[in-house]
Amino acid sequence: MTAHLIVTDLDGTLLGADHALADVTVDTLRALAGQGHRIVLASGRHYRDILAFRDRLGIEAHIISTNGAYTHAPDGRLIEARHLPSGLARELIRLPRPEAVRLNLYHDDEWLIDAPAPELLALHTHTGFGYRVAELDGLDGEGVGKVLYIGEPAMLGELEQQARRRAERELHITYSMDNSLEIMAGGVNKGTALTALLAQLEIPAERCLAFGDNRNDIEMLDLVGEAHVMGNAHPALMEAVPGALRIGSHDQAAVAQRLIERFAL
Repeated sequence: MTAHLIVTDLDGTLLGADHALADVTVDTLRALAGQGHRIVLASGRHYRDILAFRDRLGIEAHIISTNGAYTHAPDGRLIEARHLPSGLARELIRLPRPEAVRLNLYHDDEWLIDAPAPELLALHTHTGFGYRVAELDGLDGEGVGKVLYIGEPAMLGELEQQARRRAERELHITYSMDNSLEIMAGGVNKGTALTALLAQLEIPAERCLAFGDNRNDIEMLDLVGEAHVMGNAHPALMEAVPGALRIGSHDQAAVAQRLIERFAL
């Protein structure tokens, strides 16, 4: 049997609308891992947030977190961390923003936010991961993997343009959802993190299957031999990766169904 690497996004992809793993998804990934295939969870979520899903799967899996800023081995060892330059992080923290937009920072070990936003915690019900409210304007900008603005799309569009005008070439700017503007260091995305991991594992991209649903998955899907776009995906994703196979919805456990079909489980 030829081993493959299977890499999947979480929200809108592997997880259902309730942000949980379906039993069929757990059983399928366990079966594939038992056959020697490699599994990678690749998400905009924080590493500590993703750990709960890996524990639920009960398998060895690499984790690409914070949209590629961090890569961890199955044993928890940090393989790579790529932070924003501290000066750029300080600039992004201090960009003028509407009162309704929440500023978030993903550090190595925690999620910081500028004001309470309990509605955001619904996404993390199954993991228990949460933010710490802090005064962000005074931070030195060190150790920031991602700056995340959450708010109405029109407000985020103006923030995006401000960031691009100041330092577009030194930043990677994307969205995980229409209300989530996410900014990492230049060259940091799921695709570059996956490229480095494939090289380390000595697996060619042609033997990699990937699944995603939003714009922060573009580079990852564009890299692999077998790209899959969810039926519930953002319209821009299918346009960006026209060769991808469109499958069912995340709420139908479509990733598991496709893997069952692909590997004749």
